[in-house]
Amino acid sequence: MDHIAAAEEQIITDRIRRKLEEVNASAQSQLSPIQDHINFTLQQAYFKCAYECFDRNRKQEEIANCVEHCSVPVVNSQQHFEGEMAQFQERMNRSLMVCQDKFEASKLHKNRVDAAKAMESCVNTSIEDSLDTLPHIVQRMKTSFSIADQ
Repeated sequence: MDHIAAAEEQIITDRIRRKLEEVNASAQSQLSPIQDHINFTLQQAYFKCAYECFDRNRKQEEIANCVEHCSVPVVNSQQHFEGEMAQFQERMNRSLMVCQDKFEASKLHKNRVDAAKAMESCVNTSIEDSLDTLPHIVQRMKTSFSIADQ
C-alpha cells in the first residue's frame, strides 16, 4: 500500500475514533441527571432509612433486614440503569460490527481507501442512529425513576 493511501486510511480511522468519543461525551452528558439521581438522591434516602434501622430495641437480624430493605431502591435503580446502558452498548456494537463486516467484504473488490471511506460512512450512520435513540432511553429511565425534567 502506498503512503498516500495509508495516510488517508489513518485520517479516516482518526475521524471514526473522534466520532466514538463524541458518542461517549454525549452519553455522559445526557445520562448525568440519572446518575446524579441514583448516586445522590437515592443514596441519601438509603442512608437516612438505614440510620433509622439502628434501634437498641431491635435484634441484630432485624437491623440487618431493615438496612437491606432500605437498599432495594438504590440497587434496583442501579441495575435498571446498567441494563439499559448494556442494551444501548450492545445495539451500537452490533451495528458497528456490521460496518466492520462490510468493510472486510468490500476490501476484496474495492481499493482500501474506498472501502475505508464506505466504512466511515457506515460508522457515522450507525453512531447517529445510536445518538438518536439516547434521548428516548434517557426519558424512559427518567420516567421510571420519577425524575422531573428541569
